[in-house]
Amino acid sequence: MNLMTKDLLINFLIILFPLFILQMSYLVKFVYRLDSLKGWFLSIFPILSLVLCMLFPVVIEKDFVWDLRWIPFLLGGLYGGYRLGIILIIITLFIRYLTGGENGFYISCITFPLIGISLFFISKYYLKISVSKKIFVGVSLIFFVHILTQFISTQLFDLTIGISLWKQYFTIQVIGIIIVIILWEVIMANFQVLEQLVKAEKLQIVSHLAASISHEVRNPLTVTRGFIQMLSEDVSPQTKVKYASIALQELDRATDVINDYLTFAAISPENTDRLRVSDEIKHVVNSIKPLAIKNRVDLKISVFDDKSYYIVGESKKFQQCLFNIVKNGIESMSVEGELSIHVHHAASTIQIKIQDEGIGMSQEQIGRLGEPYFTTKNTGTGLGMMVSYSVIKSMEGTIYVSSAQGKGTCFALNLPIHAYESM
Repeated sequence: MNLMTKDLLINFLIILFPLFILQMSYLVKFVYRLDSLKGWFLSIFPILSLVLCMLFPVVIEKDFVWDLRWIPFLLGGLYGGYRLGIILIIITLFIRYLTGGENGFYISCITFPLIGISLFFISKYYLKISVSKKIFVGVSLIFFVHILTQFISTQLFDLTIGISLWKQYFTIQVIGIIIVIILWEVIMANFQVLEQLVKAEKLQIVSHLAASISHEVRNPLTVTRGFIQMLSEDVSPQTKVKYASIALQELDRATDVINDYLTFAAISPENTDRLRVSDEIKHVVNSIKPLAIKNRVDLKISVFDDKSYYIVGESKKFQQCLFNIVKNGIESMSVEGELSIHVHHAASTIQIKIQDEGIGMSQEQIGRLGEPYFTTKNTGTGLGMMVSYSVIKSMEGTIYVSSAQGKGTCFALNLPIHAYESM
């Protein structure tokens, strides 16, 4: 392998580098859901490859500058259309002019615009054909380019090129364009698959939400309808009051289900207030005491004096979050037990630990906490925990869960705190 072949292969590696950047960019777009990376991003590959090829050429003599610029130029025009093709023509001629070599520059002024114009027409059909046909078109264009360049060089400028040198150059160009077309098609296919996965994921979430909402709301509405129908029957006034009370309770239950979904959908609190954690916890404990007494669960609270500190959030949603976690802890204890709520602060965060003595969870179950429709209870939809995670996230906090089966579960809620003196 002579020196020119080695340098041309290095030139080909330069072409592959922007392809690598393109692939990584699409992966970043998928992982971080970046909608800003649109179709124009495809133009980075041919432009960057063209510039790098021409900036690091294999120079043989003063009239010719040897590199693989034709590969990104042809593929840029075929995939990008006439707008990208015009940009590539301007960039090519500008850099070729700066490189020097009067005859070589004039040859480029004839060949590149001429080939570029033909690409404008071919690109309309190129994207619709199969990969094998695209490879055939690419190789055919390389062959045509070399014939045209050879003809113009010999007939118009009386320049001769060695046949062995021309064979090496042509062979590397053909192999290069085949590899690049295949890589480009693979990258585009992968990106389309990723986009389809995102769409499928969104559609699946919507279908699950619709099914879950309809199921959860239909039950209380059915009960309400039944009791309203019975109100029309000949029953005593006391019975009518009882039926009406039950119907109202079922309507409230349907409203709570809808509010749970709305809380999960609301990323940010609607009305943020300064909240004292001790007051919020006491309110929740007072509300859930009847359930704790019914399940023979002893509630123990340990909070610090937080008169100088506050957290930011929406009181009703924060209370709902704590209520859901405490309620799950109480219900996880089949027999009498103890549930403790311990609050302490360190540096700029406040931590609320809710520890129960329930059945506990496996690591797999802990990893799925907060997912829609996942629950460790026999009855339930997982909405409560889903809402709790959403509320803490909206308050810029985090939830850490530690558990062991048969030994209980501990929820640690970490929230940023603020000092009144700093106002």
